[in-house]
Amino acid sequence: MVEYLLRLALLLPVLAGLIWGSLWLTRWLQTRLHGAPSAHGAARRLQLLETSLIAPGMKLAVVRFHDREILLGCTRQGLVRLGETSAATAALPTPALPETV
Repeated sequence: MVEYLLRLALLLPVLAGLIWGSLWLTRWLQTRLHGAPSAHGAARRLQLLETSLIAPGMKLAVVRFHDREILLGCTRQGLVRLGETSAATAALPTPALPETV
């Protein structure tokens, strides 16, 4: 029984360290691979502005690319361009619709 408790006391900190290390490595790799700005200070050409889940496996995404905002339909099979507008036009506020009773 004492041997079991001794092994447990030694292995629990090792296990906690492995868990912490894997979480740290995952966070570091995500920032490195998916969205960290480049070291040279260059602006990114493609920006993901917004996503909306329509159904499981189906999303709408708005991306900005070369001063254009593009609406994409995203499914498991691929991407479809649904619409496009200039970024200046997209920044204009939309008028409020009158309420109907």
